[in-house]
Amino acid sequence: MKAEDLTNIIKSDFYTGVPDSQLKALCDYLMLTYGIDSSHHIIAANEGNAVAIAAGYHLATGKIPVVYLQNSGEGNMINPAVSLCSESVYAIPCIFVIGWRGEPQADDEPQHAAQGKMTLQILQEMGISSYIIDKKTSAEQVRDCMVSFRKKLAKGLMTAFVIRKGALTYDGKADYVNSNILIREEIIERILRYSGNDPVLSTTGKTSRELFEIRERNGQQHSCDFLTVGSMGHCSSIALGIALQKPDMKIWCIDGDGAALMHLGSLTVIADRKPENLIHIIINNGAHESVGGQPTVAGNIKLADIACSCGYPKTCTVFTMEELDQALEEAREGGSLMLIEVMSRIGSREDLGRPFVSTLDNKKNFMDHMKKQ
Repeated sequence: MKAEDLTNIIKSDFYTGVPDSQLKALCDYLMLTYGIDSSHHIIAANEGNAVAIAAGYHLATGKIPVVYLQNSGEGNMINPAVSLCSESVYAIPCIFVIGWRGEPQADDEPQHAAQGKMTLQILQEMGISSYIIDKKTSAEQVRDCMVSFRKKLAKGLMTAFVIRKGALTYDGKADYVNSNILIREEIIERILRYSGNDPVLSTTGKTSRELFEIRERNGQQHSCDFLTVGSMGHCSSIALGIALQKPDMKIWCIDGDGAALMHLGSLTVIADRKPENLIHIIINNGAHESVGGQPTVAGNIKLADIACSCGYPKTCTVFTMEELDQALEEAREGGSLMLIEVMSRIGSREDLGRPFVSTLDNKKNFMDHMKKQ
């Protein structure tokens, strides 16, 4: 089904959400149609943020908003969906478009398996009627579904289209670029020159995939690294938990701008505790690159300035490899919490693979490594 057909059937003029690779066709259509014009389309920091923005749109206009997300984001959307939009509270109607990762019997990454099994059940428990769209679903079938959905929406209820892999298509192509010169994979490789055998935690998506492949290419062990393959936005909090318990170890956290924005409040907690052994690096390409390259607001702000305002004792933003070397040297030799924001290009190798070490083995090897240090 074409993404533009779905939007024509839904007939909403406001979309907000968090991009997903399963919804790339829809995301590209929205970007090429609206861009990120605040009156029609907003890419939110997280899924709960999107639900609240959508609620505000409805309160202001009386019209029906659409929230798009990957099913892993259902956890973030539950609170505002249930305690704000629910028919037993404010009865704010909303249409969700949800990419179904980890669908039972489908081949997918381990972090999606549990969420995939729960996806429809979670919607049911929240009182959200759902309809599954796959490659064979026709526009006429979706129109028929919308007749039923509109009756529910008129009563202040929420509804959802759950999108299977490959169900949506779009002939247009949105290109996402920026003017930065550094390449993320080269940034990560440079970080590893300074981290040595110290524990390294990497954020969700291509960052962890590239870290794994760099270790393979260099013939290095993976036991130093904890790959945060799920729980987007929480890598820095995991690193904080480790840093506080291992004060004699340098802990390196390689974060991303989309992940940092998703749970920005974690910066305040890290800054409050000020672990002297934590080095927090945010690779900022201003994009949700792992799911298609759609922009984040980090392209227009300085995350290092936010961290400084939160109370990080040392922060910097770097644009060149020479500046990065200087910052990494200072972080390695220094004795205080430091945040390094590295401005990066959008893009990765087309042949980028995925980690072949299981998540359970990654955990065990990482914990064993820390015990030996």
